[in-house]
Amino acid sequence: MKTIIRNFISVLRRFKMATILNILGLSVAFAAFMVIMMQVDYDKNFDTFHKNADNIYRVEFQWDKESTQAVLSRPMANVFMNFSPHIVAGAVTSPFYNETFYSVDKGVEKSTYMEPTMIVDPSFTDVFDFDILDGSVDALKEPGKVLVPESLARKIFGEESAVGKQITAKESKGLLVGFFTTPEGNYTIGGIYKDLPLNSIIRNAIFLKMDEKADLHNWGNSSYNFYVRLDHPESAKDLVSDFLVYYKKNELGKNMSWYSGEPNFRLTRLPDVHYATDVTFDMTPKSSRQTVLVLIAISLVILIIAGINFTNFSTALTPMRVKSINTQKVLGSSDGVLRFSLLMEAVCISTVAYLLALWMVHMAGNSTIAKLVDADMSLFAHPLLLSATALIALLTGLLAGLYPSYYMTSFSPALVLKGSFGLSPAGRRLRNVLICIQFIVSFTLIIGSMFMSLQNRFMQNSPLGYDKDQIIVTNLTAPVLKSSDAFRSSLKTFSGIEDVTYGEFMLSSQDQYMEWGRELKGENIQFQCMPIDPSFLKVMNIPVTEGRDFREEDALTAEGAFIFNERARNLYDISLGDKIDGANIVGFIPDIKFASFRTEVTPMAFYVRGKGYGGGADYAYIKVKGDSNLQAAMAHVKSVLNEIHPDYPFNVKFFDQVLNTLYEKEENLSSLITLFSLIAVFISMVGVFGLVVFDSQYRKKEIGIRKIMGSTTSEILIMFNKTYIYILCICFALAAPVAYYAIHKWLENFALKTPVYWWVFMLAFLLVFCLTILTVTFQNWRVANENPVYSIKDN
Repeated sequence: MKTIIRNFISVLRRFKMATILNILGLSVAFAAFMVIMMQVDYDKNFDTFHKNADNIYRVEFQWDKESTQAVLSRPMANVFMNFSPHIVAGAVTSPFYNETFYSVDKGVEKSTYMEPTMIVDPSFTDVFDFDILDGSVDALKEPGKVLVPESLARKIFGEESAVGKQITAKESKGLLVGFFTTPEGNYTIGGIYKDLPLNSIIRNAIFLKMDEKADLHNWGNSSYNFYVRLDHPESAKDLVSDFLVYYKKNELGKNMSWYSGEPNFRLTRLPDVHYATDVTFDMTPKSSRQTVLVLIAISLVILIIAGINFTNFSTALTPMRVKSINTQKVLGSSDGVLRFSLLMEAVCISTVAYLLALWMVHMAGNSTIAKLVDADMSLFAHPLLLSATALIALLTGLLAGLYPSYYMTSFSPALVLKGSFGLSPAGRRLRNVLICIQFIVSFTLIIGSMFMSLQNRFMQNSPLGYDKDQIIVTNLTAPVLKSSDAFRSSLKTFSGIEDVTYGEFMLSSQDQYMEWGRELKGENIQFQCMPIDPSFLKVMNIPVTEGRDFREEDALTAEGAFIFNERARNLYDISLGDKIDGANIVGFIPDIKFASFRTEVTPMAFYVRGKGYGGGADYAYIKVKGDSNLQAAMAHVKSVLNEIHPDYPFNVKFFDQVLNTLYEKEENLSSLITLFSLIAVFISMVGVFGLVVFDSQYRKKEIGIRKIMGSTTSEILIMFNKTYIYILCICFALAAPVAYYAIHKWLENFALKTPVYWWVFMLAFLLVFCLTILTVTFQNWRVANENPVYSIKDN
């Protein structure tokens, strides 16, 4: 045993780089596996923490055969909620969280906080599970009381009990002006709930009671999410069909006189809402089962190729160790003892790699990598995953060490001690097949990550039909809106600011916007409506193709004015001079990309509100001259806002940041795939390195003889590289169709997408090709330049 250990240490000293790379490759694979599985666990267990998760459903609405929407009207929800005894509880909620500015009077001073707030039915806590730490779970049923998370209570009041304390809502802006905004005033904290997990559609927020009369009889306002808790999952099977019968029997359609079709409903189980990507007006966090499966596959493949490398590396050491091993055989050591010692070496290396992987994950959790993963990356948050990975590390050591231990002890001592040792053709074919698997995975991942990066760049840099450069955007508050003229004048005191305009929405910040159903020429039309300031089109450089731009006097009329896009014009045969609810249609614009690239261009209209309609702007768009200093302009905008409304945390940013935020999920996924692609390539190169170590040692005498016969160093290096070039070409031919199919399926998630360029495939091939050639050449350079006399003598 001592001899074996001594011989092993001597091999490690001789091949330090190869050994370090092998351990590093294995540890990187374990670390990548843990990071990927943290994200998979986050998605797979989304909203499963509710004890009644399988009984909770979101009710979704569908008009005829049109797309399903996540919102419906409050009276429709109330009827649905009460029609069946199988519905234990139901609640309507705002479809989004609005950011609300709160102040807390602590006696000596007032502290201010910007916190997410959701307006809900009091029965919200009957549907979803809240672990109440202090106060009452029924607090929302009492006037003026709110529920707050433990983290916020501690942030504001420290260890002091927050129940009974007051907070004051001072300013709130939602996605829909006037809808679901937090009413200003004082609120009493009625309950403290334990912070919810990150993987939930319900955020840690302040929950307050919805106005009992808001839209109570307004069948036309489909703006509410609706959740029900059933007595049993089986009850969901016939619930929709039973309600449709109830709907027709009670002639509920008469309440929707503007619509003559047949409505439909869909129940989506709470844990499945996270994966429901075919639903419009859905503000909940999204992923896809396809993405989860891809991540699982990547994690397993990385582990497999790392295990292959480990096995290959152990086998590659055979020429250097077999004489020593068989000497021990001659001296009386049994095959069992020798195999056990070799197996334990592999287990020890795998264990060291696992411990190193834990350190890597810990460091990744404190780096920018953590921003790419939705899950909590702290090690203590995933005890089961750490235990499972430790078991995998142990099995990897056993399985990867099993073949080499039997292989190294399988040779006849007499044959080996005479110096006659070689690798069978079957063994060489097996090693080549294993390295082929690694190359195929590397090619597929690299091609995939490149196209993901191209799609993200395409979405962020494609023409939108309006100016997005040199634009600063900011949210607005009531004091700023009341002083809009002074705000505009103050901004223009900076010579670099060209103009200012306003809108109720942020262009290109979401998938859908406010959708209106209106009557035109006796027919109902559906379009997304974006109320704006009359100067909006001019400032954003949106051309009017027919008709005229908005004028200031349009805002002075009773009904206002519309300008539609070409999609709406062609679909509904709209003409200049047509009227909708008394408002004139004064012009048409091209099909600008006002929403995300995930969706097709739909019918939409810009609308200048008339005097008869309420509402106000949520955002200001500030155009900066092309030759001006953008940072100085932004600093000026912030100072003007601070003068008008001190202490309010305005979100001032460049318009490019809006696009970055919109595609953050895709960007993070692309970065993750790129990272794992590089890991796969690195592990593959470690595998190549192991193979080259074996070949260079096994063919050492051959190299010496070739050198004596006149072969040059370059000829020997070409000889070694030829084999790998051949393998690379075969692997690329197999990987390219797989990568093409995978990318084609992924791009189906986008209405507008980047072309599938041929040069991306060639670039991926060249990248792996160059890395492989460099690896092979680097390892064989010393052997090819060694004195042939020593090469022949050593063998």
